[in-house]
Amino acid sequence: MSNSIPVSPVADLETPLKFAYWVPNVSGGLVVSTIEQRTSWDFDYNKKLARIAEDSGFEYALTQTRYAASYGADKQHEATSFSLALLGATERLKVISAVHPGMWHPGVLAKFIITADHISGGRSAVNIVSGWLKDEFVSFGLDWLEHDERYVRTEEFIGVLRGLWTEQNYSQSGKYYNITDFTLSPPPVDVPGRAHPEIFFGGNSTAAQAAAGRAADWYFSNGRSLEGFRDNISGVVRAAESGARTAPAKPRFGLNGFVIARDSEREATETLREIIAKAHRPAVEGFAEAVKEAGQSTADGKGMWEDSTFEDMVQYNDGFRSRLIGTPEQIAERIVDFKKIGVNLLLTCYLHFQEEVSAFGRDVMPIVRELEADLARKNGTELNTELLPVTDLEGAHTR
Repeated sequence: MSNSIPVSPVADLETPLKFAYWVPNVSGGLVVSTIEQRTSWDFDYNKKLARIAEDSGFEYALTQTRYAASYGADKQHEATSFSLALLGATERLKVISAVHPGMWHPGVLAKFIITADHISGGRSAVNIVSGWLKDEFVSFGLDWLEHDERYVRTEEFIGVLRGLWTEQNYSQSGKYYNITDFTLSPPPVDVPGRAHPEIFFGGNSTAAQAAAGRAADWYFSNGRSLEGFRDNISGVVRAAESGARTAPAKPRFGLNGFVIARDSEREATETLREIIAKAHRPAVEGFAEAVKEAGQSTADGKGMWEDSTFEDMVQYNDGFRSRLIGTPEQIAERIVDFKKIGVNLLLTCYLHFQEEVSAFGRDVMPIVRELEADLARKNGTELNTELLPVTDLEGAHTR
């Protein structure tokens, strides 16, 4: 943990960091490389992984949404149905389904999530993805909107979800959605401290930050440096404090990171070098071409992947850029540095998910908790250990 990094006013030092993992429900793992990845996209593998994760102290899993093959992933499971199955296979894990406005009607999704919420005892959540893969929309015969306009639609979409989840006889009139005097019954599960199923929202662009600040419970970002994510947080906070925020609480912040935890920094760095050396170049280059629409098409040139290099895109959500690479101690220190600038959740991915998720819970999380407690005390408060998730590291190896 670097003492040179000041604690941001938005940092929550009392609440323990939350950890999530990407659900590998698409083939090819989480890097576009021919390096060995002991990770599978099938349900049996993912069911065991989900149980390992919740026993290891992970609180969330995020299921990817993809319809057309991209970045070399030629097989995909649909996100919401896969998430529902994982909820049924676990006891404590919260599962976030990634969904696209424009492919779902928000009223239909609101009803689906309510049902998933009741089946799981209040553990269902959504990640709203405004969309970057044009071919998926065009090939389905759906409207493909200009970049910033997609966020206009997304904000309306979130408004419908929240309204239908929290109000009776809800109405909303907008450019993309019109709801008239509608009630969904039953409502979502009443979970203490939760207004409704959590709404995550991702994007690095100025438009995405503004929409998240006004409407989302959580803001997700691709992998970023400390300085880069500090800028993103500032953009979201400005929008949240503009007087236009519709969410019931202040925004919270999640960051993507690819974890390479090894016995030595040299070994971890060598693993990264091998991943990039064995990159599937045509797939990475094809992905880079497809995502130009996401960042480089914005009015101010800011957005996801706008300055990503070939090496960055080998992990297709820029996970290398967060630099969670080294020994468990180095990674834990880096994670707590991110907490100091305002991060509340780390969304992680790995080469070999089952083994490395378990190892992360065993080797990295305890160090993070010690550093968090030290950080809180040095700043005149205490880490609220009552909020720590239940773990069962013995069960992580046996279930």
